[in-house]
Formats: sequence, structure tokens, C-alpha cells
Amino acid sequence: MGWLQRVLGGRRVEHDPGRQEALLEEVRHRFGIRVQVGLHDQIKAVTQLLDDEDGLLVAIRIVREVAEAAHADLQAQAADLHRRTGYRLVIDRRNYRPLWREAGPGLRWPLFDPPGGLHPYVQVAAAVTMIGDRASRVVKITDPAPVLAAVFELFDLITTGWEYGRVRPDSNGAELVLRLISAAQQINAAWSDPPPLPQPVRELMRRNNTTNVYDPAVDRVVGGINLGGELRPALLS
Repeated sequence: MGWLQRVLGGRRVEHDPGRQEALLEEVRHRFGIRVQVGLHDQIKAVTQLLDDEDGLLVAIRIVREVAEAAHADLQAQAADLHRRTGYRLVIDRRNYRPLWREAGPGLRWPLFDPPGGLHPYVQVAAAVTMIGDRASRVVKITDPAPVLAAVFELFDLITTGWEYGRVRPDSNGAELVLRLISAAQQINAAWSDPPPLPQPVRELMRRNNTTNVYDPAVDRVVGGINLGGELRPALLS
């Protein structure tokens, strides 16, 4: 019948893989940066669509899929550079900062136009919100290690893009970064034995500078974000 049944915390939970696939395809094709609906309205609609346990599993898939696609994109760029120039880049998905410090101007940021149609400012923002809000379930229905790793990987890609990849830190990106920090905080709180914080997070925690945040539509500063100031209280408490 295509149903998976689990008994978690004394209650039976039924997961429907077929429905999960349908939800993922709906989220993939109904929403996105090219849809003529405001991003916040789309994020709200996606979170409502994923507002059950099958939806939570879809949210986890979205975050992991986008992280995997970004890593594959960077590997392809590195392979192309090696073919053309003989220069070999080292890609460590646990810490993208050395890669972008070395080759940022020559790399294409891999998140703006993901091949699977899952945009960071729409579907990923909604998925990360679901994961954070239901972190206590995340740690029970799946292995939280790869989920947390994907959350930190996306955080690393966005913040290194700001610093080294010529990506303008706009309010949509800043909002996603705050959602990623919150999700990581909630997963750590729900997990009895979370792993050590990754090197990029620890590096940014030691800073106390503020990054200008721009209006997405015009070249105008509308605020600022202090990454160290956001990370320390969220992840060291």
C-alpha cells in the first residue's frame, strides 16, 4: 500500500512516500523566484502546505537536496577549471571558506538558479522554518546529523558568497541566514548529543562586525547583520 508505519514516543505515525513525492513536486513547480507572488507570501504558503509529518520529511529533503546540488555544482566548476587550466581546487563541503577565499571571483555562486527549481529564498526558507519549528520531531524521525550538516552547509555557502563571491547581502539572504541559525539552534537543543560546531561557524563567531544589508530591488542599505552576534547566543548557550 506504499505506507510506512513507525511507533515513535508511544504513538503510531504513518508516513506516505507517495504523498511526499507529490508534495515535493508541488512545492518545486508551484513556487519560486519567478512566480509573480511576494516571497513572504510564498514562504507562508509552502509552510502551510508542509504542515504535517510527511511535509516535515519533504522539508528535510529540500534542504539536503539543495546542499547536495550546490556541492555538485562547485565540483563541476572545479573540474572544468582543471580541464582548462590544469589548476586544481580543493573542495571541502564542511568548510567552503578556503575555497572561496582562493577562487571566489572565478566561481559562480551555486544557489541562485538551482537545477531542481528549489530557490533558497522561497522553498529553502520555508523548509528551514519547518525544520526549526519541529526540531523535536526531526531528531526522532530521521538521523539529525545530515540535516544539521546541510543547514550549516547552506549557511556557509551564503555567508562566504557575501564575503568572497560577489553576492550582495540583501534582506532576503539575511532573513534566510537568520532562519538557518534558528534551525541549527533548535536542532542542537532537541538533540541529546549534537556534534561540535563546524569551523566556518566558529570562525564567524569570533567576529563582531556588521555586514550591510541591501534592499533586493535597489542599491540601498536597509539594515545590517552581525553574524558573530547572532551565532554566539544561538549556538553557545
